[in-house]
Amino acid sequence: MTTHTNLLGGPDPTLLPADEAAYRLLDEESLAPAEVAAQHPTFSLAWALLAEDAFTGGRVIESYAYARTGYHRGLDALRRNGWKGHGPIPWSHAPNQGFLRCLAALARAAEAIDEKEESDRCRQFLRDSDPQAFTELLG
Repeated sequence: MTTHTNLLGGPDPTLLPADEAAYRLLDEESLAPAEVAAQHPTFSLAWALLAEDAFTGGRVIESYAYARTGYHRGLDALRRNGWKGHGPIPWSHAPNQGFLRCLAALARAAEAIDEKEESDRCRQFLRDSDPQAFTELLG
């Protein structure tokens, strides 16, 4: 795991806890993301997978809805874990990736429906959270 040090004295990186049960359903039991989201609705990775699949399938509004759900569930989790509305959310920490993927998916879907302000806001939020995540997901 990479440790981020903020030399300007900003907040410490937020590291979400792993939802082991949800990961097990996806990885070991190979349940579909919709089934995992139904059983673990706070698990942003399931929503990100749904959003990405819908976008790839040309179902942009569905993608937008999935991404927005996972994004809000992720914000709730971040706040529960000490995030105060700003500061690093490292991509290198696997449990953060569901939220970051939802944020990228929301940016893509918003852009696809010409919601420029939302797309720009999500892109900037992703860049501010972790430049590596921005590069990996939207770069």
